[in-house]
Amino acid sequence: MGGAHSTDHSGGRRAYIGSFTSGGGRGITTAAVDPLTGALTPLSATGALPDPSYLAFARDTGVLYAVSETEHGAVAAFTPTADGLAPLGAPVPVAASGPTHLGLAGGLLLTANYTSGSVSSLPLAADGSPAGPVRVLAHRGSGPDAERQERPHAHQVLPDPSGRWVLVVDLGTDSVRVCAADPATGELHPHSQTPLRPGAGPRHLAFHPDGEVVYVLHELEPQLTVCRWSASSGRLRPVREVPVTSEGAPGAARAYPSAVVVSPDGRFVWAAIRGRDTIATLSLAAGAGQPQLTGVADCGGSWPRDLAADPEGRRLYAANERSGDVTWFDVDPLTGHPRRAGSMAVPAATCVVFGTARD
Repeated sequence: MGGAHSTDHSGGRRAYIGSFTSGGGRGITTAAVDPLTGALTPLSATGALPDPSYLAFARDTGVLYAVSETEHGAVAAFTPTADGLAPLGAPVPVAASGPTHLGLAGGLLLTANYTSGSVSSLPLAADGSPAGPVRVLAHRGSGPDAERQERPHAHQVLPDPSGRWVLVVDLGTDSVRVCAADPATGELHPHSQTPLRPGAGPRHLAFHPDGEVVYVLHELEPQLTVCRWSASSGRLRPVREVPVTSEGAPGAARAYPSAVVVSPDGRFVWAAIRGRDTIATLSLAAGAGQPQLTGVADCGGSWPRDLAADPEGRRLYAANERSGDVTWFDVDPLTGHPRRAGSMAVPAATCVVFGTARD
């Protein structure tokens, strides 16, 4: 394990790493983060939840949430401790199949259910644990890719910076849906829907720190759609498309973009590209609405399913699913280009989030 230390000098900062237990993963791995080097030191792992493919850390309560991306999907909550995670109640079913992402909005825990093509919402109890009843908002529609877009496939659910709206990225219908969450009933109410280019397969989006520009990353085509966001109207407007790969040589592997990250200072956008096993850097020097591809770096492994920046934006962490590792990179402060600095073995790694441990 590159960069590991025998003593915990993290000052309480933790990385929580999800993985596919069905693919040999350990569940959720807790690692200490060295504040000086960004290196990860494994502390413990819990297999209490099968296939915890995506995680979310609630900074106000210090609770970690995870989806169980299984046929009978569920969510679970954990209390971080000094060296691991303590379950906060039993897993709660989401009444849907294949939840692949989750988010928090207005006292609700939300999941994007890929297989079912829906979004589930669950109220949170006073201690932060998910409770019932679960509400499910089903999507309708399809796309031109008969293999991947035969029906809706909700892939991400994310509140907007204003807290008024919830955005849902649907790969199967080439669209982003905007909903309003009702904390009193736990329901999501559809508000608007933004169609994107047919067959592009949108997977994830990220907001610029200004809250007015959104970057939608497509899985079926290596493109980033730049959109304008209006929190006052709850509407998303596509502006332009930008490639996230350079022209490949004949016979090059097909690109399957997976994750998009914006630097905290709003100067760069990064995208993880599976198939090509790369991390693309896009500069925002020309403005938030005009990203330009400036570099492509090796992801340090195979099949980067997730990409995360540390809170300061000084480092990137790639969860490389097929090579079974999390690789971290130092970010050049002038160019934004990542430089490999170390790695830690995490079989079937799927997701990295940052948080803190309780004493």
